[in-house]
Amino acid sequence: MALHRVFGILVFLSVCLISFTPSCDGGNILVYPLDGSHWVNMKILLEELHARGHNLTVIRSSTSWYIPEKSPLYTSITFTTTEGLEDFFEVYVQKIMRAQREEASALTFFKLTKDFLSAIYKGHSWALQVFNDEKMIKSFMDSQYDLVLTDPGIAAGVVLAKYLKLPMVLNVRWINSGEGHFVIAPSPLSYIPVPGSGLTDKMNFIQRIKNIFFYSIVVFQQKFMVGPSYDAICDKYIKGGCDIISLLQEADIWLLRSDFVFDFPRPTMPNVIYVGGFQCKPAQPLPADLEDFVQSAGQHGVIIMTLGTWVKALPKEVAVEIASVFAKMPQKVIWRHIGERPSTLGKNTLIVDWMPQKDLLGHPQTKVFVAHGGTNGVQEAIYYGVPVLGIPLFFDQYDNLLRLQERGAAKIIQLGDVSGHSFEQGINEVLHQESYRQNMQRLSRLHRDQPMAPMDQAIYWVEYVMRHKGAPHLRTEAYKMPWYSYYCFDVLPLLLTAVTVLLFSTLAVFRSLCCRGKRKSKTKQH
Repeated sequence: MALHRVFGILVFLSVCLISFTPSCDGGNILVYPLDGSHWVNMKILLEELHARGHNLTVIRSSTSWYIPEKSPLYTSITFTTTEGLEDFFEVYVQKIMRAQREEASALTFFKLTKDFLSAIYKGHSWALQVFNDEKMIKSFMDSQYDLVLTDPGIAAGVVLAKYLKLPMVLNVRWINSGEGHFVIAPSPLSYIPVPGSGLTDKMNFIQRIKNIFFYSIVVFQQKFMVGPSYDAICDKYIKGGCDIISLLQEADIWLLRSDFVFDFPRPTMPNVIYVGGFQCKPAQPLPADLEDFVQSAGQHGVIIMTLGTWVKALPKEVAVEIASVFAKMPQKVIWRHIGERPSTLGKNTLIVDWMPQKDLLGHPQTKVFVAHGGTNGVQEAIYYGVPVLGIPLFFDQYDNLLRLQERGAAKIIQLGDVSGHSFEQGINEVLHQESYRQNMQRLSRLHRDQPMAPMDQAIYWVEYVMRHKGAPHLRTEAYKMPWYSYYCFDVLPLLLTAVTVLLFSTLAVFRSLCCRGKRKSKTKQH
């Protein structure tokens, strides 16, 4: 009898556990990602969605250089494009590094900026070619998707979601013309630095002028470089037409790859969910040969250096200077460097084509991270608590590193200033001044102290939108107001008129009383 009772209790507990497990019916998700390093973030999110039973369909171009056509995670749909941007960016990176090292003229930087904007314009145009395939568009409509998940750095997926009348979740830090907050939340330019300005949230008068100037560039880029790419598609496929900014503002949820441990405090909105560092997990054991190399460093520890996927190698003279500094140090160095080996390379430096970056950052022997300041690397450095010596090269990298430097967790050296002396001074400062490590580890503790892990938040809100077929209750209607109503400029004349009438009425009453008093006194005198 006792065994039967125990068995019955076990069955009862099993039923209870099953009944309390939240149900998660697999959704049908259409994914329109952005290629390049943005795909790295999207793929991590897709891996988790796939593990939770969701069916994923990924739209990719025939010239994609990161997104594979075949994957166990998803079914892919490929549309044809004539050429890609991979070769352009490789050449562009080399040109901009050379310009930073040389005494380049303003004309050189203007030409580089023009070439970059031209390439981005092409990228928007190519991404919109998906609309040219009518059979593909019809298949999207017939497939009964529950949701569009897209990266709005190039916003073809945003237009597609509107056309298919589907709820939309953005996996975002950058939109087609800058940082995502600037179209979704109030962004006072008095203390919200514009990307590319190199400013913090503490600006003096001259810096505020500079900030407004950079914002005007963003507005110009959106109106004349980016917007026209989408206007024709909106007019053709969206009833009543549209503009890309209003479509972005209609997104149900913004999964923003940032947080306020990393970013400066600012106004936000209820449908902005901060998932910065969602790609970070506890470090895994290193391969045996790499672990042996790391352990051979002893008490001195290890320095790791990588400048991202686009930078295969620094200019030769810079690599030689850096290698000579590393060779003199007691630490072991792991350096991702593709290309000609520097002639000054020391025996303590291991050159690799690829490194398990997160696992190395999470290793207790790692002392300093020499990095270019990409968003992923910066957030991983925060998660694992490793101070950074930053060499920003382009795009948002300086702004990312500036946020760490302002918090005392990083030091920046501009590529044009890198020499044997400056690099040695910088690496020793970050390595030996304990404040850098202490500040970064404080940021790490703040980042990790959350009620829900960033990845769990991301998945929860994607599933939330699918369960409720959107989240319009989290969106403000303020975007639909004309600017003069938003800032109450139409109310101001009424208030001024009312105050003016009140003042004049009061003056008239006093004047009337005064005049009546004077007449009475004259009457008495007579």
